[in-house]
Amino acid sequence: MTGPLHQRIRTDIEAKIRSGDWEPGYRVPFETELMAQYGCSRMTVNKAMTALVEAGLIVRRKRAGSFVARPRVHAPVLNIPDIQSEIVARGEAYAFRLLSRAVRAADRDSPDEIELAAGGKLLELQGVHDAGGRPFALERRLVSLKAAPEIADADFEAAPPGAWLLENVAWTEAESRISAANADTEDARLLALEKGAACLVVERRTWREGQHVTRVWQLFPGESYDLVARFGPTP
Repeated sequence: MTGPLHQRIRTDIEAKIRSGDWEPGYRVPFETELMAQYGCSRMTVNKAMTALVEAGLIVRRKRAGSFVARPRVHAPVLNIPDIQSEIVARGEAYAFRLLSRAVRAADRDSPDEIELAAGGKLLELQGVHDAGGRPFALERRLVSLKAAPEIADADFEAAPPGAWLLENVAWTEAESRISAANADTEDARLLALEKGAACLVVERRTWREGQHVTRVWQLFPGESYDLVARFGPTP
């Protein structure tokens, strides 16, 4: 590769992250290790690492080193939330109740499912996230077994599907859509709500290097969940 050495170092590290070889939380080699590997100065390595931090691909932790960051969605004000972590951070007991689990083919009349399956099978999941013994969110999810074959045998008692995917599949692109809905009879029963209660609906899709990974619908009681974004002027 031609061009400045710091750009080559950045490109090499970025390729490892985007390919999934270095997963979120992986410790990037120390600057001294990269200096020895590339035969360059600390300034050159630091320039490459700074660019990776600014791109949101790595995070630096004082006295610990640099680590692969959790990827962000297109809009930098929105993260893919880990419901389990959010509930635990509030000091409440968390549980995930798996209601149904099935492997099936894509619906031939659904272009979205056909794209997601990519010629393989889909894992269809439905479950409820509980906070403090009360329903917090209803989740319906489809996962491409071609993109994430290991999830077919995953134990969701240890981690819910979303947390499993965040930990095991390094996504590179995500899309979220937020809307409002009134709970129908079944959703109201599962969320312990009155029929017609106001709910927040979050629909999310993720890809890995252009390959569709998952599509999920999450339904939250309107009074128990909100999304916050802070904006400022562009410098």
